[in-house]
Amino acid sequence: MNHPSTAREALILEALGEVAAVIERVEALAPMLDASHRALVEASAGLADQVTAFEGRMAGITENAKLIAVKHIARRTDEMARSSLDAQTRAMEEAARALFRAEVGPALQRLTMPLQNLAERCGPPWERWLTHTATAAVASAATLALAAHLWAR
Repeated sequence: MNHPSTAREALILEALGEVAAVIERVEALAPMLDASHRALVEASAGLADQVTAFEGRMAGITENAKLIAVKHIARRTDEMARSSLDAQTRAMEEAARALFRAEVGPALQRLTMPLQNLAERCGPPWERWLTHTATAAVASAATLALAAHLWAR
């Protein structure tokens, strides 16, 4: 090969040598870039499969969480409804007792007082039975006398 005659030619030859080295390095990089590209594509496909599996697991977990939450809400609602019903029942019973004491009790007292007074004026109960017995005996005797009179004729 001829030696460069000027500095310019020397620089050009030097630059061409470096460009050739860069081209060789780039050409050596191409298979590595291809392998890297294939590895990235495979990783992307694997990641897509993992994401699909992850979505399926997350859907299952979400459904389970919803089911548990609904059961919990239903249980708490039932507990609250029962306690509310018990509280309302107790309140209504207490209100009924208070109403009975305040309104019905005195009215019943006013109604029973005349009946008690009447029972006290009539005397003991055996006197009333004695009156009824005497009436029955007199009626029987009168019937017997009438029957005997009619039979004797």
